Amino acid sequence: MRTLISFRLHFAFLVTLATAALPCFAAEVAVLRNGFSIQHERREVVGEVTRLYVSADGSSFVDVPTAEIEHFEAAPELPASGSRLPASHEVLVHESPFARNTPYSPAMLSLNEVVNSASGRYRLDPDLVNSVIKAESGFNARALSPKGAQGLMQLMPGTATALGVPNAFDPQANVEGGAKYLRELLERYNFDLVKALAAYNAGPQRVEQYKGVPPYYETRAYVARVVRDFNKKKAAQQNEAAALTAKSAAEKRAVAKSSSTAAKTKSSPLVKAKVSTAQNSE
Repeated sequence: MRTLISFRLHFAFLVTLATAALPCFAAEVAVLRNGFSIQHERREVVGEVTRLYVSADGSSFVDVPTAEIEHFEAAPELPASGSRLPASHEVLVHESPFARNTPYSPAMLSLNEVVNSASGRYRLDPDLVNSVIKAESGFNARALSPKGAQGLMQLMPGTATALGVPNAFDPQANVEGGAKYLRELLERYNFDLVKALAAYNAGPQRVEQYKGVPPYYETRAYVARVVRDFNKKKAAQQNEAAALTAKSAAEKRAVAKSSSTAAKTKSSPLVKAKVSTAQNSE
């Protein structure tokens, strides 16, 4: 019995040490001294910086000087769907409590509402904006690329600043800025969607340098992915509309045929004759 107790105490001690050695895995918000905040899945200290992992699988992270972090606070609870948005496309919009000296009060918004609002403002097809978001971030509001592109529509810091987006990790501001930028590119290239998408991915300078889609595998694959997804949405909508039209026409024909049959049955001399013969036989 003493051996068993001793083993359990020793095991518990080892578990405590191992847990203390692991990086923090709780979803948190790092509030910086400059007023910005970064929501992350976990963090660990690496030398003089704190590495904030903004994706659940650890593939995307940002290194922030530890001295620049004001404090950490618990992240608002999201639906259980990992780092990606749930099927209902709900996103969490929040800002640092230091930004406007207001209480920290996150609010849930529908991504569909955000996309529809931005698309309407900049006269874009919401399906196109959704296809761009899907290709850029996979609907991950906290996505951060190795090159520094941020948020749903992967805005580079310089582009976000030029578009008036103070926090690219704010889903609503990010989609507004991304939709505005996409509209500007479409107008710049006379609504040539392929060139506009190529410029969105590689930059307008590269599109003008190569007088079209740059010979980069990443850019060409990106353009093809967005166009394919957008066309898929439109084809599905057309098929659904055609199916509804066919169903409606079939129902009308069935009603018309039923009414016609009923009318013929009611006035048919043969039926009257049968009825008359039956009565006489009685």
